[in-house]
Amino acid sequence: MRPADRERRGRVADGIYLSEGYSNAYLIVTREGRIVVNTGMGFEGPVHKEYFDAIDGGPVRYIVLTQGHVDHVGGVDLFREPGTEIVAHANNGAQQAYDARLAPFRGRRSAFAFAEAFARMAGTAGGPPPVQSRPTPTVTFEDRYAFLLGGERFEAIGCPGAETEDSLVLWLPDRGICFTGNVFGALFGHFPNLVTIRGDRHRDALRYVETLDRLLALDAETLLVGHFGPVEGRAVIRAELERMKGAVLYVHDAVVTAMNAGDDVYSVMATLRLPPELEVGEGYGKVAWSARAIWETYQGWFHARSTTELYAVPPSRVHAELAALAGGPDAIARAAAAKAESAPVEALHLAEVALAAAPDHAGAIDASLAAHRTLLRASVNFWETRWLETEIRKLERRRSASA
Repeated sequence: MRPADRERRGRVADGIYLSEGYSNAYLIVTREGRIVVNTGMGFEGPVHKEYFDAIDGGPVRYIVLTQGHVDHVGGVDLFREPGTEIVAHANNGAQQAYDARLAPFRGRRSAFAFAEAFARMAGTAGGPPPVQSRPTPTVTFEDRYAFLLGGERFEAIGCPGAETEDSLVLWLPDRGICFTGNVFGALFGHFPNLVTIRGDRHRDALRYVETLDRLLALDAETLLVGHFGPVEGRAVIRAELERMKGAVLYVHDAVVTAMNAGDDVYSVMATLRLPPELEVGEGYGKVAWSARAIWETYQGWFHARSTTELYAVPPSRVHAELAALAGGPDAIARAAAAKAESAPVEALHLAEVALAAAPDHAGAIDASLAAHRTLLRASVNFWETRWLETEIRKLERRRSASA
């Protein structure tokens, strides 16, 4: 275990402990046994279990899964004991099946963000990493499931409009504490990812707002979230939830208005801004990305901008020919370089045309590198930053090879 990870352990409320990994795992200790909320990736399970067992050795009576994503369910088999109930939303099996069906695709698409860190963390314990669990819940429900343990009331509440179709929160009504998992995505107070660039289903904006309404109705004093530390204070939590609800509705309504007015999605992505009173972070999702997600949720894949959208011939198919018609890649690479600072996305379009004609063209690679670095300097978003960093490393290797 690395020292940085040990610093992310600790008591977060009376009888409640956090062990942070790729998503938070929590232990609730009662006089009648323990509850584990989420279990991390398979290779993180032993780390969480070692810490939780050092706190209390009582029986694990319940494992509550706030969603079926692999970073929440991976260590279930390590924690499960005879008689342990595994509580999940009724859609959990379908969510796990969906993730497993696309595991090779999702692994490739997510590698730019997580591969190096996963490899590093999986190797910290030595030897082969534990197998990733694919648990079958023993208790499932659609809307609400209540239980008692150690004289304390617990209520699992379904939130299928959140990050996954099987999302739930665990509510402790007598203490005003809510375990939210990734209902908000990875960052509380930031715009949600209505579709991730790693590849996933579109998430419906209005159903997400319904989830925020469910949480507002709880009037929680403390949120124990899926990533990072607790969010505390009823006023702070309510203000953040209401601002997020307003922001999502504002973007949704602006997109619908633009669609009905005959605008195009790229114009909306370029111009849509939240008003100051609704400004939220964009460290995980982005307003522009969600605008496109809402647009395509309603419209689908055909944008009606070009007949070519109907056929299996991408624009890149004619890039090399365009470069030849322009007199070769040199002039296009120079034009791309000239735009790398002021118009980096346009520069990338030009560089891709030049590289289609001459994949090792040093000037085009340099122009693409410069454009990526310009975009990286402006990025505050996790996914965008990781993507740009990965592409820069690829281009640097390509440049070295061409030299």
